[in-house]
Amino acid sequence: MALFNFLTGEFIDVIAWTDDTRDTMVWRFERQGNAIKYGAKLTVREGQAAVFINEGQLADVFIPGLYQLETNNMPILTTLQHWDHGFQSPFKAEVYFVNTTRFNDQKWGTSNPIICRDPEFGPVRIRAFGTYSMRVSDPGTFLKEIVGTDGEFTADEISNQIRNVIAQEFSQVIAKSNIPVLDMAANTADLGKLVTTAINPTIAAYGLTLPEFYIENVSLPDEVEKVLDKRTSVGIAGDLSKYTQFSAAEAMTAAATTPNSGMGAGLGMGMGMGMAGQMAQQGPWGAMPQATAPATAPAAPPPPPAENVWHVAVNGTTTGPFPAATLAQMVAAGSFSGASLVWAPGFDGWKPASGVSDLAPLFVAMPPPPPPGA
Repeated sequence: MALFNFLTGEFIDVIAWTDDTRDTMVWRFERQGNAIKYGAKLTVREGQAAVFINEGQLADVFIPGLYQLETNNMPILTTLQHWDHGFQSPFKAEVYFVNTTRFNDQKWGTSNPIICRDPEFGPVRIRAFGTYSMRVSDPGTFLKEIVGTDGEFTADEISNQIRNVIAQEFSQVIAKSNIPVLDMAANTADLGKLVTTAINPTIAAYGLTLPEFYIENVSLPDEVEKVLDKRTSVGIAGDLSKYTQFSAAEAMTAAATTPNSGMGAGLGMGMGMGMAGQMAQQGPWGAMPQATAPATAPAAPPPPPAENVWHVAVNGTTTGPFPAATLAQMVAAGSFSGASLVWAPGFDGWKPASGVSDLAPLFVAMPPPPPPGA
């Protein structure tokens, strides 16, 4: 990892660092108790910075280049050591090399769901994850605030803290954005800019910057996504009764194709009887009988209208769906009132139950029971 030479095993003549890792952010030059020779060569490669620490104090910071360590290019160290211009003796100092390149593909995510208020669905819980890149922008600040005396500091040691900062600011940005959940996928770039702006002051205090920040996905809990899929299916079908018939037909088809299913055997028997009836109407050689005037079959009555089911918002949580009969029992029990917010398919938002025509009869005042002996 390091390249350094010693003059007669006592004075360090060359100071350099060749990084052969992928995640080292800071590496301390090992001088093994030896002093640095006055006029020693310091090599700082592109993507590096060298920081000198003198007796525990931050001294000079060197950007990429080749330096000959003398009093004229070590002004802070010269001041701290009270050197005059004639100083040419070896000196002792700690040298830290800081990697200033980008550390890409760092992961972040919300460890717990974020609760926010959606204009369409009401209170919802969402999760999010993505990637970011980080880079040391101020080597001296990074060394003082984060690294300390760590001789080899890696990206993993700071990534957890950055993820916590991102998750906190992301929660606040989402709560204030008022962007509907269904529209967040189309606004991830704008959300990413808002989050980056929010976390920059905190990250800058660490001596870091985030050149790139991406939100890869914003998702709802699995159970909510299943309900949303059902709602989407109803919308595609266009009619709740048709969707119910379609679901029933799918269930029957699945049962008929399931091995050792009693319902499948029943459907198979029914299909066989239907085929037998058709064969009975055919001639002895399978020919169809002569066409006769079709008998007029009585018209089947239309299916009964589908009963609405109602979702109820209680203390920020959605319950249901409930049929009207269940809501009537809840009214009698005192757990549902005209002020309760309800929603049903086709509604454009939550409404008080007393303002819904189908539920208004539930809140008509009923006479008290007759007195005893009347």
